[in-house]
Amino acid sequence: MIKLNNRGNLIIISGPTCAGKASVINKLLETRENTVCPVSYTSRPMRKGEVDGVDYHFISKEKFEEKIKNNEFLEYAKVRYGEYFGTPKKEVEDLLNTGKDIILEIDVHGAAQIKKLFPETILIFILAPSMEELKRRIIARGADTKIDQIIDRFQTAYKEINKVNDYNYVVVNDVLENAVEKVNSILISEKCRVDRIEELDVQNQEEFMHELLIDKNFTH
Repeated sequence: MIKLNNRGNLIIISGPTCAGKASVINKLLETRENTVCPVSYTSRPMRKGEVDGVDYHFISKEKFEEKIKNNEFLEYAKVRYGEYFGTPKKEVEDLLNTGKDIILEIDVHGAAQIKKLFPETILIFILAPSMEELKRRIIARGADTKIDQIIDRFQTAYKEINKVNDYNYVVVNDVLENAVEKVNSILISEKCRVDRIEELDVQNQEEFMHELLIDKNFTH
């Protein structure tokens, strides 16, 4: 009776550092069928143990800038030390058209860029239970050892959290399994949206009543 649009959903997951975004995404990719995370491009050098085409597509700055000019990215950013990172547009569009759900871990600025191109994008913001817990996680991670680095991370987190109203959903990552379950529930409900209906074949009222009357449950 109902034919749904089989196009995949584009899902963006954002949040401050150490909120647990990557952990949530990895669990979703393990447990959800037909869900993928396309490989991004970067101009930074490949690190030991990384594999081209698996961790990133590693290309030169010149090649990256050429792709920018050709409008080949959904979003891109130039980060510290002048290196580029970007999400390939054609690969994402092709996967969506085959019915794949796509999950991207993107910062608040990149999410805004993509939302303009794809208004139907599902935006989910992941939060730590509290700022105190966020600070504890930043320190425990050990990537930033100097106090000014930790303060910088914390200030950036405050700025990102102020963008939460631009998102469709917010999930607190207190216990990883609970956070994953909440995000998965969001994605299931999004598949049931009325605006995904392409065709609705509803019989007229007389036909409907006739079928009810001749149904075996109404003949006794």
